[in-house]
Amino acid sequence: MRGIKLIIFDLDGTLLNAYPAIISSFNYTMQKLNYPRQDALTIRRAVGWGDENLLRPFIKEKDLSCALSIYRKHHQSALLRGSRLFPKVERVLAYLKDKGYILAVASNRPSRFSWILLRHLKLKKYFDCILCADKLKHPKPHPEIIDKIMHRFALKPEQTLYVGDMIIDAQAGKAANVKTILVTTGSSLKSEMKKERPWCIIKRILDLLKIV
Repeated sequence: MRGIKLIIFDLDGTLLNAYPAIISSFNYTMQKLNYPRQDALTIRRAVGWGDENLLRPFIKEKDLSCALSIYRKHHQSALLRGSRLFPKVERVLAYLKDKGYILAVASNRPSRFSWILLRHLKLKKYFDCILCADKLKHPKPHPEIIDKIMHRFALKPEQTLYVGDMIIDAQAGKAANVKTILVTTGSSLKSEMKKERPWCIIKRILDLLKIV
């Protein structure tokens, strides 16, 4: 793609599958607090807004702080057991890095867990910047996270490509005025993605190489 210098990636659902870990930690938390367990699809559809917003709809507000503590403690080890890269992710990142693109991560997942994933799955070496919503005032779909990364490298929206898997990624990219590609491996349905009119929708992350 002519003019693109920076490619920003969402993490969960885009580069990696941590849904088994999320589901395990979620239902462990529900069990500890005597709330009903939820099925995998319900949990998966609630992912993407940060762990606090993942838990909040399913428990009483007075229990949220305790639930977060239980969830986060369990999640540290669950991530090591229940996360894996989507096929060909390293091939894609290595190719883009070799071509001279600046690569970054923009995730609503808390920094601590993002770093656990990046180290465990050996992705850290590919990225020039890793920014998570807990370091900002506004999570996605607000464009702050994308704007901050562009500002760090003194680049403009027309020099930036954003790759995610959810409608909130499309909304964040649109608000930041950057081209946005959505991959259908995450939490949002393709029909939902189409309504947001991203620049492009792809079936798997490897298809990104056909574009750039």
